[in-house]
Amino acid sequence: MSHSLLKRCIHKAKLPFLIQNVARTATAVQAKPQKLEVYIDDKLVLVDPGTTVLQAAAMVGVEIPRFCYHERLSIAGNCRMCLVEVEKSPKPVAACAMPVMNGWKVKTNSDMTRKAREGVMEFLLVNHPLDCPICDQGGECDLQDESMAFGGDRSRFQDIYYTGKRAVEDKNIGPLVKTIMTRCIHCTRCVRFGSEVAGVDDLGTTGRGSDMQIGTYVEKVLESELSGNIIDLCPVGALTSKPYAFTARPWETRKTESVDVLDALGSNIIVSTRTGEVMRILPRLNEEVNEEWISDKTRFAYDGLKAQRLVTPMVKNSEGKLTACDWQEALLKVAKKITSVAPNEIAAVAGGLTDTEALVALKDFLNKIGSENLYTEEKFPMDGSGCDLRSSYLLNGRISGVEEADLLVLIGTNPRYEAPIFNARIRKAWMHKELDVALIGPKLNLTYDYEHLGDSPNLLKDIASGRHEFSKKLAAANRPMIVLGSEALQRPDGAAIHALVQQIALSCQKSENWKTLNILHRVASQVGALDVGYKSNPDEIEKLQPKFLFLFGADEGVITQETLPKDCFIVYQGHHGDKGAEMADVILPGAAYTEKQATYVNTEGRAQQTLQAITPPGMAKEDWKIIRALSELAGHKLPYDNISEIRHRMTQIAPHLTHYNHVEDSNFLNQSSAVVSDQPLNIDSSIIDTQLKFLKDFYMTNSISRASATMGKCVQAAEKIASS
Repeated sequence: MSHSLLKRCIHKAKLPFLIQNVARTATAVQAKPQKLEVYIDDKLVLVDPGTTVLQAAAMVGVEIPRFCYHERLSIAGNCRMCLVEVEKSPKPVAACAMPVMNGWKVKTNSDMTRKAREGVMEFLLVNHPLDCPICDQGGECDLQDESMAFGGDRSRFQDIYYTGKRAVEDKNIGPLVKTIMTRCIHCTRCVRFGSEVAGVDDLGTTGRGSDMQIGTYVEKVLESELSGNIIDLCPVGALTSKPYAFTARPWETRKTESVDVLDALGSNIIVSTRTGEVMRILPRLNEEVNEEWISDKTRFAYDGLKAQRLVTPMVKNSEGKLTACDWQEALLKVAKKITSVAPNEIAAVAGGLTDTEALVALKDFLNKIGSENLYTEEKFPMDGSGCDLRSSYLLNGRISGVEEADLLVLIGTNPRYEAPIFNARIRKAWMHKELDVALIGPKLNLTYDYEHLGDSPNLLKDIASGRHEFSKKLAAANRPMIVLGSEALQRPDGAAIHALVQQIALSCQKSENWKTLNILHRVASQVGALDVGYKSNPDEIEKLQPKFLFLFGADEGVITQETLPKDCFIVYQGHHGDKGAEMADVILPGAAYTEKQATYVNTEGRAQQTLQAITPPGMAKEDWKIIRALSELAGHKLPYDNISEIRHRMTQIAPHLTHYNHVEDSNFLNQSSAVVSDQPLNIDSSIIDTQLKFLKDFYMTNSISRASATMGKCVQAAEKIASS
């Protein structure tokens, strides 16, 4: 036998054994991924393959300095501040970009590491201007903090005194973000945020080396509803807030944790105040709601809180003019009038910024009088399962749940401007998890690709019956998510659309743990109002023809003077002198969301509370306290005197209202399908449209943002973009 033939026979004999061995190894690896042993400053840590040095260090509580790295952005590795020593490596490595290997011994505080960081800091400060005394980032500046910790006590660059520091021209990128680009250290966080999170590729880099600049190529305004987040991301003072410029230092302000009410998402925020005035609003971390982003309206509309405010009670005199008065006169006049009218001729309409405590107080008061005519200004179908079952009006799949979906259908909504943070979640799932998105409604720029099915409501009938091609795709999805915009439900055929979408959602739902039907609301008070029993068809007021109408922050012009009887007595309670106050006989000044401790329920049914950051201006009071005082004068005293007692009453009505930051799961999906199946489906032939199509429509959507001068500038800038 030849040598080569013998070799082949031996190889054949060993082959089955090798195959078995490989199979066993593969099974073991699949069952339990191999952990890597890494030593960070002589501390052992077990990590998954692919973990970076920076992440491994964080597991043992070692913080490595960084400028360009951010947990929610892609890795750039261009600031080099995170250099660390790895044993047997000839030079330091960038901790943010280097995956660990088994057995590595990393030293984050060695002589080599300290020297490397000092050198990097020296380069960063070569051209950085000495602006710290007048820089708005002072006190919150990463560069200040890191230079104190890792910088040297002298500079070795002598030539700079002869050649001069580099200077870069500032860019005009709109009325919200102020740029001082000489301070820029080229971390590219703003560029990555724009392209990855906001979906707007306006910012980029030009040039190389010392000539590198970050800007918009051609000077233009940032066309994004999330642009203010680059202020928080910037580690130096290159990008700061224009409205906040030179107004306060961070150590002078008092910070209060609160919740945003300018849309229905309930983004978590921090309200910074000084001398009884809101100075700025910043995002607060909440992974389940807004992560660490907020919209520009949330961040910059705070100046509307001190403009056009109602600061004293007012009563209409014999000449038909509103005149200031004291609380006793105003409340006595309202109490006298409300007790002189038949209970069935009394009605109330609650606006989009009303808190749940005030909604409960008003409902209890009118119920005691004998009236059940309480409505929300935002319309929602009452037919079928409408408002009886919570699953019919909530974003059941949760805001964060969109990241788990494999198919998303948007119907009659523009989430980019109705709920910008939710839209950012959709983009995140589209980018990182290849989420398929389809849209029924007008063509929109949503910052991600989607399949446009059309804008006819008849598409819903075709999909429900299985005649449409998309029906197969929907049926094949394991975790489909259908998001129906509340604006589509304002239509005359809103109830039929709601019923059809419910049928489609229930037909493609594969498990009880995954809820397909989702309603995306636009106003903060809607879910809370429906939870406590308000009706959601304000059109009935025209048929009712009330003699006494209580407008509770209702400022959107749904109720007009022309639709009411001439002798109707109108009381307006709210914090801004907007559309509702114009037609009032008596005005009762209330408190805005930064001026009271109050409960709001967001679109997914999560109860959250605002905390009082400042006192209400003038003679304004908290809304529920005004109702409580009015009830006593009217002879129908409400049984609560403080916030604890009214919240006990809320718990009696619906226990989830006081389970803060917790989402109570909605049930009875099958029961809602039984109710829906009996509904007539008379669909209107008009196309499904949306009001918020363009950026200019986003900024002024409620009484606070309409009173904001900053939002007015944003509208002007957006209109200029649209016309160019």
